[in-house]
Amino acid sequence: MFKTIKARYNKGYIRLDQLKRYCELGVITPAQFKDICGKEYVADEG
Repeated sequence: MFKTIKARYNKGYIRLDQLKRYCELGVITPAQFKDICGKEYVADEG
């Protein structure tokens, strides 16, 4: 699933907020999140 999400993100089919949601749901790990977009994953407070 990681490869598919990364490819879709790179093509612009997935936005950053959607990528963050995949991480929240456990589809990708925070390390994979960083690998895909180059940013650290920070969970929303609340």
